[in-house]
Amino acid sequence: MNIAYVCTEKLPSPAIKGGAIQVMIDGIAPLIARRHELTIFSVADPLLPHEETTGNIRYIRFPKMTYEADVARALAANRFDVVHVFNRPAPLASYQAAAPHSAFVLSLHNDMFSPLKITPEEAERALAACTRLTAVSEYIKRTVTGRYPVDPKKINVIYSGVDLQQYVPVWTEEGARIRQAERRAHGLDDKKVVLFIGRLSKTKGPHVLIRSLPSLLARHPETVLVIAGGKWFSDNSRSEYIDWLHQLAAPLSDHVIFTNYVPHRHIPKLLLMADVFVCSSQWHEPLARVHYEAMAAGIPVVTTNRGGNTEIVRHGQTGLVVDDYANEQAFAEAISYLFEQQTHARRMAETARERVEANFQFEHVAGRLEAVYNEALAAHQRQTAGL
Repeated sequence: MNIAYVCTEKLPSPAIKGGAIQVMIDGIAPLIARRHELTIFSVADPLLPHEETTGNIRYIRFPKMTYEADVARALAANRFDVVHVFNRPAPLASYQAAAPHSAFVLSLHNDMFSPLKITPEEAERALAACTRLTAVSEYIKRTVTGRYPVDPKKINVIYSGVDLQQYVPVWTEEGARIRQAERRAHGLDDKKVVLFIGRLSKTKGPHVLIRSLPSLLARHPETVLVIAGGKWFSDNSRSEYIDWLHQLAAPLSDHVIFTNYVPHRHIPKLLLMADVFVCSSQWHEPLARVHYEAMAAGIPVVTTNRGGNTEIVRHGQTGLVVDDYANEQAFAEAISYLFEQQTHARRMAETARERVEANFQFEHVAGRLEAVYNEALAAHQRQTAGL
């Protein structure tokens, strides 16, 4: 097949500035390109050429201001069997009009059919224009089927994944060596490390973790909370919320460390210095990919019962789930449990790693997407033949 990927206009591909979608594309693209022709359209960036071929993958990049129109013209000028549009339903109808010979697959990584993001008319046009949809979680699938009369069989849930070659479990000899080096580099040799990784926004909830610290320190005075992230991917500028986070942390002295944005390539090592990883999402998280990464590294996980998080983090089996997600004491209790019940914490971490090995590697994601592409192409051919 000749396949095109249409990335979002927010961040470039490859993921030189991060982004969950871009990281996933980096993981699956070489696998898809082994058997198919693959062109990736993405937004331009000063660090990247406007066009290049890397391995079997062709990259074409357009300016942000004219991105959608440029992509539509490129789709019309080429004959792709399948066009995979990532997380942008609104322009899909115009893409399909430009390339009626192509089957279209729309993947949803957020609640993009929210009335705050798309009008009912645009949504209906998008759903009519795509042959198949995929969603990163059952939760995201329900955000579509709950609003529009779309056949649930038209939407495949395809969970994300990781490259396990990049994630060494903490209990291995190499993992222990990396852990020691990372902890020493951050001055955390004898500390109990709680790690947060994510954008510094209220929806991600790092403020709740800072507020949980006094209670946690009463039981575990050697605890340090490491907050890794910036205002936006690769953006370390300050915001009113980030200023407030620093104000909250100031009375806790050296028990809170802000690292700023950490490039994705450093995440596997950063995770290994943690005793507990916490996803403190306050919003309906689609299903944060950092869960897969922490599970792959063998770090015990605490997450919130928001959105799709609990579809891979099962309470008491592969991590702990906080239902009372806005309550800092609930986080303190969950973290303390993992500090104190190390046998159970290790067993959950090992089970989580096994689940990643069995289900959540990029090769699994690529294989499931390839099946969707085959279904979409066959359905499109039947439709165009009038069958």
